[in-house]
Amino acid sequence: MTITKLRPEFTFTQDRLDALRAIAPEAFADGKINRDALLEALGAFLEEDDQDTEHFGLFWPGKRQARRLASQPSAAALRPAPGEGINEETTRNIFIEGDNLQVLKLLQKSYAGRVKMIYIDPPYNTGNDFIYSDNFTQPVEEYLRATGQADEMGRVLVTNTQAGGRYHSNWLNMMYPRLRLARNLLRDDGAIFVSIDDNELAHLRMLLNEVFGEENFIAQIEWQKRYTRSNNTDGFTTVVEHVLLYQKSSVFVPNLLEREEEANARYANPDNDPRGPWKLIPFSNPLSPEERPNLNYDIIQPFTGERIVPKAKAWRASKAVYEKYAADNRVWWGKDKTAAAPGIKRFLSEVKQGMTPINLWSHEFAGHTDNANAEIKQLFGDKVFDTPKPTLLMRRMLQIVTEAGMGDIVMDFFAGSCTLAHAVLEQNAADDGGRQFIVVQLPEPTPIDTPARKAGFEFISDIGKERIRRVVQRMQAEDAGKLTTGRDREAPEDLGFRVFRLGRSHYKAWYDFEGGDIADLQTLFDRFESPLVEGWRPEDMLVEIMLMEGFPLDSMAEVLPEFARNTVTRVSSDLMAHRLFVCLDENVHDETIAALALGEEDIFICLDSALSDEAKVRLEDGRRVKVI
Repeated sequence: MTITKLRPEFTFTQDRLDALRAIAPEAFADGKINRDALLEALGAFLEEDDQDTEHFGLFWPGKRQARRLASQPSAAALRPAPGEGINEETTRNIFIEGDNLQVLKLLQKSYAGRVKMIYIDPPYNTGNDFIYSDNFTQPVEEYLRATGQADEMGRVLVTNTQAGGRYHSNWLNMMYPRLRLARNLLRDDGAIFVSIDDNELAHLRMLLNEVFGEENFIAQIEWQKRYTRSNNTDGFTTVVEHVLLYQKSSVFVPNLLEREEEANARYANPDNDPRGPWKLIPFSNPLSPEERPNLNYDIIQPFTGERIVPKAKAWRASKAVYEKYAADNRVWWGKDKTAAAPGIKRFLSEVKQGMTPINLWSHEFAGHTDNANAEIKQLFGDKVFDTPKPTLLMRRMLQIVTEAGMGDIVMDFFAGSCTLAHAVLEQNAADDGGRQFIVVQLPEPTPIDTPARKAGFEFISDIGKERIRRVVQRMQAEDAGKLTTGRDREAPEDLGFRVFRLGRSHYKAWYDFEGGDIADLQTLFDRFESPLVEGWRPEDMLVEIMLMEGFPLDSMAEVLPEFARNTVTRVSSDLMAHRLFVCLDENVHDETIAALALGEEDIFICLDSALSDEAKVRLEDGRRVKVI
């Protein structure tokens, strides 16, 4: 097999091109799109475009650049931060500290089509909220400066004031590329929840219609965040927030919620029917006999002999169906058998063993802001985060979208204080679930003289990490002293998380040569004799390789003891059919090459400079090899 170069690639645009090629292969020639051929192939579906044509949609200044920003490759990489998590060797939960736009780009290959549920609580654009100031030309450098990883300070967050002139446009430019990238991560049966208030609700709804498709809108949920009014406000007191729910595709089916005692209490069994409790359903129809003449017939009351003729309302079903109900002892004429109209028994055993979700979530059902603040204070002793959401709200979302035992991945890339991670741990404990979380939070500085800063939290991301640690510690303490730990689960409970931090890619950035001196050109070539930056570390480079090869962050990486002269790490994941064998030593010895036992699809990765010409020949013999 031929040895290939391992290079950074961004699959977001390529995946879309591949989908287009599958639909219209005749529009592609030599890897390029023939515009005329594409228009001809799609001719029946194209709208006539002339000066009088008007298109429906959401348009704003900067939209084209925001679209380009989603398809621009990232020059960043994720690096492990060992020691900042808990149970790092066994956990599948992930905390990522960094700019969520860059993180979403880096996760495209490894997590595309693998995330079951996304929840985000983005800035609400009240005029005081900070939003991401995305720099199209050097987004990674701007992020590194802002977080102190580069010499010159920069600004990733800016206040989006209403006086700025592009109040709504700035917010939409921030949201658009992130939503486009997020959609790609969802499974076909997955869904996204987005919290929002009144300021951007209308725009967000149209934006989600464009990104996910209007046909994939599921619900606009009204969550009762407060249960009392405030007379200190001018005009209306806001007691609800909105949560928009969109599916990735029609494959998504929301789960039924557990039946409430109140709902079950409506069923009784006054006649001791052996089929169990039942509820009476009227046999009348909302329409009149004139509107439904086929449902207009006489019924004889079997106990009084009275002939009953429908007057204002027709019957619910045909006479044949009624007679079938009667023969099955489903018709009820009242306890004293004198009712003037029949009812039909609906047995509890026959109804759905759950309740369909509704779009009004009361504070009793989904918690409220007082609950959220109390949870923060219980963990930290003070209100170290201003706008948390209650874990019960997140758990309701998990119950509707995810399955307990399926290892579903859930994600929040505006993680804040990490309520979703907290909720995942609690929901897994409640139903023996195996859900995994990925949460992303920018290291946004906490304001000076706030409880958070006084408590030692320099960044918002520090609060999120510490919250997860304290929740895990509390849950472990609750298990201490029990005869069995893990709440008698079949599979071990995942009480842990690993931390990764955004940084520069280990690959040098290429730039075009614009000089005229041949010596300068030679210097440029010498600089790229090795594609990697100075001072790179193997443990960091391994993570970048994993993501480039489509392996998730929770992959198992094991240093193989059978190689005495080289460090060879085997990377495997239950999501991948093959394995990676990675050696980043300066030289790959002959003994290592001889001992490599690769499966048919396994890949060996090493430095190009680490192989002699003879070693390359030996490796090409039946092995899949990539070099850096």
